Amino acid sequence: MNERILIVEDEAPMRTALADLLTAEGYRVLTAADGATGLNRAREEKPDLVLLDVMMPKLDGFGVCAGLRRVDSTVPVLMLTAKGQVDDRVQGLDAGADDYLLKPFSTEELLARVRALLRRTERQHRQNLKLTLDDVEIDLARQTAMRSGKPVRLTAKEFAMLRLLAGAAGEPVSREKFLDAVWGFTAFPTTRTVDNHIASLRAKLEPAPEAPRWLKTVHGVGYKLEL
Repeated sequence: MNERILIVEDEAPMRTALADLLTAEGYRVLTAADGATGLNRAREEKPDLVLLDVMMPKLDGFGVCAGLRRVDSTVPVLMLTAKGQVDDRVQGLDAGADDYLLKPFSTEELLARVRALLRRTERQHRQNLKLTLDDVEIDLARQTAMRSGKPVRLTAKEFAMLRLLAGAAGEPVSREKFLDAVWGFTAFPTTRTVDNHIASLRAKLEPAPEAPRWLKTVHGVGYKLEL
């Protein structure tokens, strides 16, 4: 299980409990102790799901969620709050939250909501697992690629990088996210590894690798797939 979940919660005991629970379930956990930090981490790290408390200092959960949606982030957001008023739930959903869970909640229900949101996202990703780049046809699910009707040999890591880029929906993917999601923390690769693999992909897929049309560099960040 490689899904990364960002917990944005200002109460340290709750933040720690959630992190321990999700880590024990096999998820990879990021945390933030206030809304402003959480919004920045979500933009930079691009997690697979955000658990978002509503009442926080600096920037509340509504503001964090609205901020994510303003930059066209499609990350699923599960709001957690002790507030039970209907208006608060409506405000959260209107801000762009995908689901809403009231405190106190059972761990079983929380995990079920998390799994459901991740399954929904995975279904959406599977629907977008075919890429057409002019004369290049890529099936990310079957890990096949054709250029002008002829097979193109891509490595497993190159396919994984393309899946990550396609799932980002045109947003930049940092070199650190590539290293984390494709290689994993224990592999100890360097950011140069990412650059070398992007260069290889450009050579195989781009009509003019020195002036890439689709695999674009985002200076100071990483790369994005521009369709």
